[in-house]
Amino acid sequence: MSAPLVFLDTETDGVHPGRKVWEVAMIRRDDAGEHTTEFFVDIDLETSDPFGLKVGRFYERHPYGRYLAGTIPDPVFGVKDEGAFLRPRDAAHEVARFTHGAHIVGAVPNFDAEVLAELLRSEHLASAWHYHLIDVEALAVGFLHGRTEPHVAGIPLPWRSDDLSRAVGVEPPSEEERHTAMGDARWAMRLYDRIVGGAA
Repeated sequence: MSAPLVFLDTETDGVHPGRKVWEVAMIRRDDAGEHTTEFFVDIDLETSDPFGLKVGRFYERHPYGRYLAGTIPDPVFGVKDEGAFLRPRDAAHEVARFTHGAHIVGAVPNFDAEVLAELLRSEHLASAWHYHLIDVEALAVGFLHGRTEPHVAGIPLPWRSDDLSRAVGVEPPSEEERHTAMGDARWAMRLYDRIVGGAA
């Protein structure tokens, strides 16, 4: 393998400047194989966009969100335990270690890279992933145009992830998986592997 790949996705509290990450999923593919990590992150909701929280089902899935919604008695800090979430410092260290030296692959990965870089900076760390981000949606459009099939050559803007995915032969995630960090990271990996041909 020429360089490690990290397929990743985040769930955030909106799309606004200063948005915060509350869920991270990463799949690292390197010479040692494939490794995954996923975790929830403690978040201050003061500047959160309620619609942004709704998209990722924060109050149904995040331990603190579930606590606020009254569905669990008490969230705890911990590593990957049910009902647990990481402090920002621990989450930043996990991101820094997992992405070090890797190419980031995702659907609109700059969205995720920006929020993760801010998380790292807030904990006095720096991103050390490769600065060339790999966007599977852009790969899909290029792949489809390269095939020069009339029925797929003119996918209109704005691109819809579901349409691009189906056009290259990858079924989008189920409603249960959609807008979960791991569900979307795995979707990006399936698209990449379909277009590029799997692990290099």
